[in-house]
Amino acid sequence: MFRETARRFFERECVPHMERWEDQGVVDRDVWNKAGEYGLLCASIPEEYGGAGGNFLHEKVLVEEQVKAGVGGWGNSVHSGILAHYVYGYGNEEQRHRWLPGMASGALVGAIAMTEPGTGSDLQGVKTTARREGDEYVINGQKTFITNGQTANLICVVAKTDPTLGAKGISLIMVEVDKVQGFRRGRNLDKIGQHAADTSELFFDDVRVPVANRLGEREGMGFIHLMQQLPQERLIIAVQAVAAMERAYELTAQYVKDRKAFGKTIADFQNTRFKLAEVKTHARVARAFVEHCTALVLEKKLDVETVAMAKWWTTDTQGKVMDECLQLFGGYGYMREYPISRMWTDARVQRIYGGANEIMKELIGRNI
Repeated sequence: MFRETARRFFERECVPHMERWEDQGVVDRDVWNKAGEYGLLCASIPEEYGGAGGNFLHEKVLVEEQVKAGVGGWGNSVHSGILAHYVYGYGNEEQRHRWLPGMASGALVGAIAMTEPGTGSDLQGVKTTARREGDEYVINGQKTFITNGQTANLICVVAKTDPTLGAKGISLIMVEVDKVQGFRRGRNLDKIGQHAADTSELFFDDVRVPVANRLGEREGMGFIHLMQQLPQERLIIAVQAVAAMERAYELTAQYVKDRKAFGKTIADFQNTRFKLAEVKTHARVARAFVEHCTALVLEKKLDVETVAMAKWWTTDTQGKVMDECLQLFGGYGYMREYPISRMWTDARVQRIYGGANEIMKELIGRNI
């Protein structure tokens, strides 16, 4: 039932607007409110906080249906699958009741500000500071590559509350941007793919927020919280990769049956069948691994090493699959009007965000 609802939402509320969203570089703000009305936001958050009371399977279904519908750019996986769980997992009761219902309705759009111009996968090296002055934190710093950056009005900022302590000095501070001064949105960054996603620079210049906006029982817990939540974020990326591979296979299989060359369909050539056999197999193997990881998440047994394997292998494989499928489309595959071209460019960042794939291999290698 949830999958059918998600499919209907994307078909009715998103697909007709995708061209315009890609041109304007951001999805319409009201799509968040509509998603809330459909009951799709914060699906894995308990009902007492406004969520749907589901689990990771519901977030997974939503990601899969979004990919299958060809709806790129809507950053709900960050909003519901990641940020909502920081608030639920590390917020106190007052914070949960203050922010989660708004996130579930779409009144609040969330973002998490980790990456900085000089700090990518190395989260310990963030320069943004949150200096305590009485009952307030004064935040100064710059973030970049932030999903939902032009739209978000609730941002979790990764900042140093004690710059002398390295990773042990990091805290997570929630910023309600409509209630503060000194916050600025920079450029909506011009990317090679995912054009409908508002990926932005954010600036914090003496932004004052109450100490009560810090997640966690005490200062310095932020890095630990990040490490605890990153496995789910990385699994979401793997889910996206698998769904994209499956969609690419379906689109390409249909195209080669219709397209003719040298007096017969492209599907009649042995090379075409061999390439699609490889693509289908890659997608099937990736699906089996991701389903295994999903079962581990539900049992709270998914470890850092296993999800690192899933993230790097599925996204690397996604890139190879997109390349093979685009090649079978020939010149038309290079045209933006064909979905495979967008899937090809959209796939490239999968190997970068959520921790670069080289970092994933390093995490695995530590246990060798």
